[in-house]
Amino acid sequence: MTKPTAKKAAKHVTKMAAGGQSNAIDAVFAAYPPPVKSKLQTLRRLIFDTAKTTKGVGKLEEALKWGQPSYLTTESKSGSTVRIDQLKTQAGGYAVYFHCQTDLVETFRELYPELRYGGNRSILLDAGEKLPEAALRHCIALALTYHARRKAARSE
Repeated sequence: MTKPTAKKAAKHVTKMAAGGQSNAIDAVFAAYPPPVKSKLQTLRRLIFDTAKTTKGVGKLEEALKWGQPSYLTTESKSGSTVRIDQLKTQAGGYAVYFHCQTDLVETFRELYPELRYGGNRSILLDAGEKLPEAALRHCIALALTYHARRKAARSE
């Protein structure tokens, strides 16, 4: 018997009528391979902690978008969605994804040239390496306040 991938688990669980969204999210995390799962769970906690300590963000909603754990500022509408997932093309690889039609990743590149990037949509990470926590916390805070900052800039 083959182990289900995170995507298959998400598709399977989200089709089920009972259980709700959190069970689907739990199933996605459960399907990740152990080293990546641990790093993604740490990243998940970092996202929630960053939201809690960043002014104007408010409560985050955790949902599945494209089968990936996603974090939305539905209460405050202050930011852009942040998603996390393993990389399909690199064993032990995982990423933080941002909306590709924003200038977020371009901004991150200027601030943190030492990080690895996937085009204009992600920060690439490796489960065998230490999480660049300070840089990620700043990048996540910028994403979670993206719309609020743009709105404030337009009103000046």
